[in-house]
Amino acid sequence: MMKTNSIRYIGWSMVQLMAALLLLCSLNACKETEGFNDVVSQDMAKPGIITGVRVDNQAGAAVLSYQLPNSGNLLYVQAEYRINSRTVRQSKASYYSDTLRVEGFEKAGDYEVTLYAVSRANVKSDPIKVNVRPTTPAYLMAYPTIQLQADFGGVNISATNPSKKAIGVIVISNDKTTGKLLPVEQFYTEAETINFSVRGFDTLKRDFGVYVTDRWGNISDTLYKSINPIFETLVPKTRFSEYRLASDSPLGATSLGWNTTRLWDNNTNDPGWHTEAGFGKPLQLCTFDMGVLAKLSRYKLWERGEAYGNDYSYNHGNPKTWTLWGSSKTAPVDTNLPNTSAKGTVVGDWVNLGNFTCPPPPSGNAPGQTTPADLAAVKAGFEFNIGIDAPKVRFIRLAVNSTWGNADFAHVMELSFWGNTN
Repeated sequence: MMKTNSIRYIGWSMVQLMAALLLLCSLNACKETEGFNDVVSQDMAKPGIITGVRVDNQAGAAVLSYQLPNSGNLLYVQAEYRINSRTVRQSKASYYSDTLRVEGFEKAGDYEVTLYAVSRANVKSDPIKVNVRPTTPAYLMAYPTIQLQADFGGVNISATNPSKKAIGVIVISNDKTTGKLLPVEQFYTEAETINFSVRGFDTLKRDFGVYVTDRWGNISDTLYKSINPIFETLVPKTRFSEYRLASDSPLGATSLGWNTTRLWDNNTNDPGWHTEAGFGKPLQLCTFDMGVLAKLSRYKLWERGEAYGNDYSYNHGNPKTWTLWGSSKTAPVDTNLPNTSAKGTVVGDWVNLGNFTCPPPPSGNAPGQTTPADLAAVKAGFEFNIGIDAPKVRFIRLAVNSTWGNADFAHVMELSFWGNTN
């Protein structure tokens, strides 16, 4: 089934970004206010003009430096400017500042900015017109770097955002009912490196498109590509078995049912896999055989949440960072794995399938201060992609590098893998 209208947020500022985009859908002009509109004086004298304006052009923006007029009732400086054919913006700066930022310009080029000094009685000075020449904005810098390629159950999108500014990468595809190209993913980020996948499609060829937008409603051209998604299925757990190696961590709480086989018993609650405390090695390791050679696409990991009246979420032995290692050998040999290595690193019979970090709690709270939203995130499990360039593997080694509670042991409730087993 097609995914529709999915939205991803990276960072708290993305909430503000989405709100701005929704507002721009209904307004033709945008005004930025900072609480300067109230009349706080009966002095109707016109302020003096802004002088000595200097321009620092930036990506999609410009910073104006200036000298304030010698007016006793001055409250703020206001800039009015058009960022594209649809939108006029206002930016304001307090009289405590001698700089003002104008931003949101649609493309590189010449734009006119009108500056006013405004008094406490909301009286404007005579206008001063300044030309700015912003360079290419972030969304247009990102657009030429977009790459689309077939992925498991859909398409993988990669791009770079060299300015690290807030942008939205919008993916569109044919709606099953109408056939129209509609958004199937909205990915908002400030990250420099962008890489995500859109899944949920069958293997029939379909059209995908990608465009980039920003918080001011500017939109790039759309890059189109016809793609056959790669077949994906849940790797059956009925064939999983423990493949214990000498360097694997000793198990703890086995008398209570905690052991490696609990990682694939389809139970995301206690008990699970649990290593013995005080083992002393920097990595907490376990190894198992999936029973089938598979090109993996993604996996899901469930950490320990509430149990026995206690809350272990984002604490205790729950993994914070870890590495997945894989092997396609018939009987892979044990080896001492490094604490850190790059994806694709080969050590003996084992290849690094990726280094992973547990997402932080939605609340942002410290361990031990979890909210219902945090608990819900743990209960739902955390999903991670495995690179499309990863080789086929049959054996898996989970190597926990650190835990949320800085513990010398680790525990995981369940693991599920998806990919192509043909």
